[in-house]
Amino acid sequence: MAFDVARVRGLVPALGDGWVHLDATVGMQPPENVVSAVTGAFRRTRSMPGGPFAASRLAADLDTEARRAVADLVGGDARGVVLGPGPAELLRRLADALGDTWTLGDEVVVTRLDDAANVVPWMSAARRRGVSVRWAEIDIETCELPAWQFDELLTGTTRVVALTAASGQVGVRTDVAAIARYTREAGALLVVDACAAAAYGPAQIDQLGADVLVLDAAAWGGPHLGALVFRAPALLDRLTACALDPTARGPHRLELSPAPAPLLAGLVASIDHLAALDDTATGTRRERVATSLDALSRYQERLLDDLLLDLSGSTTTVLGSARDRIPALALTHGVKAFDVAEHLAQHGICAFPDPGEQGVLAHLGTAEIGGVVRIGFGHYTTRGETITLVDALAALG
Repeated sequence: MAFDVARVRGLVPALGDGWVHLDATVGMQPPENVVSAVTGAFRRTRSMPGGPFAASRLAADLDTEARRAVADLVGGDARGVVLGPGPAELLRRLADALGDTWTLGDEVVVTRLDDAANVVPWMSAARRRGVSVRWAEIDIETCELPAWQFDELLTGTTRVVALTAASGQVGVRTDVAAIARYTREAGALLVVDACAAAAYGPAQIDQLGADVLVLDAAAWGGPHLGALVFRAPALLDRLTACALDPTARGPHRLELSPAPAPLLAGLVASIDHLAALDDTATGTRRERVATSLDALSRYQERLLDDLLLDLSGSTTTVLGSARDRIPALALTHGVKAFDVAEHLAQHGICAFPDPGEQGVLAHLGTAEIGGVVRIGFGHYTTRGETITLVDALAALG
């Protein structure tokens, strides 16, 4: 396995702007093949699937290929891939559809580690149906989500457990496979937000034990398009449909209309890009994706370890001491987050201030200390760039 970061950087045109892009927590910079795929699709004749002419057949083929690409990314079944405008909207639709099957006395479990996008829809659906919501807590020191607590949280009335595979705010990974054992015993549906995790390493639906995976293509440099992947596609036909077409079947039941062709083309290209991160990877796209993401993960683990070592003993604090994490950090530096981010920008570094008013950051009380600065590696981040970050933080005092 080989990961050549210099080669990968050459595939991303935006990196020529001279900035250090450590803002991947809000979306990675797209590679050239994604940009070309999107613009190329705009130049072609526009149509919709369902017609007997070439442009319509092309639209149908592109839709099919996009679902296959997403399935290849997570080891799923293309028949269970729902496409939509983004993870937040897709989660809302899913929560509404599942909520129609709940009755008084049922329960839903959400976690303190999750982003609001994977909490608010479930709480809203539970409130409408008169269903109880239970919370899985985190370890305040490490920000880890202990799996053992689910043994007590889940009962025979638990219908859904919603959790994240990795927090995009503090970077901590969750032992989803261990929690999945408890959800199977309880007969609950496990919905896993893999938006951040899938951008940084293999996220195989069967290995995780998830019933539904949530994805965001922008997280790995694709277009602003989300996906739900159902491990058992047959479940889709048992859910309340939100589609405008009353005859919709399978994944189309949770889709209001076909996704735009340029976004579908960009989605396919982005997953092909992931499959080529390791240019020695061979086999099917599914196999190449797994090999490439494993190589990427190994490279970024070393890069993250070096950065954490550089920051240890400094005046910068990294929230969460968990060992198993993705390369996403929430930092505090003794002054307001916006001032830190502005200082970093003056040193040519892109990093986002977060007021700390949502999700795990709110639970940790970071709003009271002026928020945090969120750092996220791209597939193109180098050791030199992390050293630039450390030097800039040191210059802040």
